[in-house]
Amino acid sequence: MIILKSPQELEKMRLACVVVADVLERIQDRVKPGVTTHELDEYADLFIRSAGAQPAFKGYRGYPRTLCTSVNDQVVHGIPSKNVVLRPGVIVSIDVGAIVEGFYGDAARTFPVGAVSPSASRLIKISEESLVRGIAAALADGRLYDISYAIQSYVESQGCSVVREFVGHGIGRNLHEDPQVPNFGAKGQGLRLKAGMVLAIEPMINTGGNATKIQEDGWTAVTADGSLSAHCEHTIAIMPDGPWILTKR
Repeated sequence: MIILKSPQELEKMRLACVVVADVLERIQDRVKPGVTTHELDEYADLFIRSAGAQPAFKGYRGYPRTLCTSVNDQVVHGIPSKNVVLRPGVIVSIDVGAIVEGFYGDAARTFPVGAVSPSASRLIKISEESLVRGIAAALADGRLYDISYAIQSYVESQGCSVVREFVGHGIGRNLHEDPQVPNFGAKGQGLRLKAGMVLAIEPMINTGGNATKIQEDGWTAVTADGSLSAHCEHTIAIMPDGPWILTKR
C-alpha cells in the first residue's frame, strides 16, 4: 500500500531529511586517508543524536551500526569497522538515515579518499548525474519507471551497469515502504506517480557487470566481478509542480 503524505507530514519528514543532509555535508571533511569507517560511524551517531534525532539504521533488522560504509567494490550495506582504514585512492559510499518525530529521512553519497583514479572519479560523477536525471523524471502523473528508465539509460550510455538486486523505495513512517523504485525499467510503465508520494531514489552503479553477491557477514553486498561501485541517494517528495528534494539543504 502506498501512503500519500500530507503537507504537514512532509514538513516533519523534512526535519529528518535535513539531519541526514547535514551528516553527509559534514562527514565529507572527515573522509580522508587513515580514518577508519568506525570513526565515521561514531561521528555520525553523535551528530544525529545531538540534532534531536535517532539513527534509522542502527538495530534495523539487526543491522549493528548507524552508517553503511561501502568501500570500492562494496555496493551497499558495508558495516563500519575499526579494521577498515580508508586508504588513499579508494572510494567509499556512505548511506545514512535518521528519524525525527516518527518520520524517516535517507540519503547516500560516494566520496573519493584522497586522489583517486580517473575511472573512479568518473564513476562517482556518473552516479551523481544519474540521480539528478532520475529525480527530474519524478513527476506527478508520470510513471514510476520513468525514473528507472532515466537512470538506466544514462548509466548504460556511459558504459557502466545498474545493480538490479537492490532498489530504491518509498519512505515515511517506515524506512522502507511501497513502492519499490528500481534503477532499471521501461519508460511509461509502472504505477502512476501522485503528489504526496515520497521516494528514496538511489542508483547503485558499477564499472563492470551488474551482478552482486553477499559477503559472510550477511550484510555487505559486493560486485561479483570485483569492479568498483558507487551509490548515491536522495529522499524526494512528488509535488504538483515537480519533485522536492527533502535531503538537500
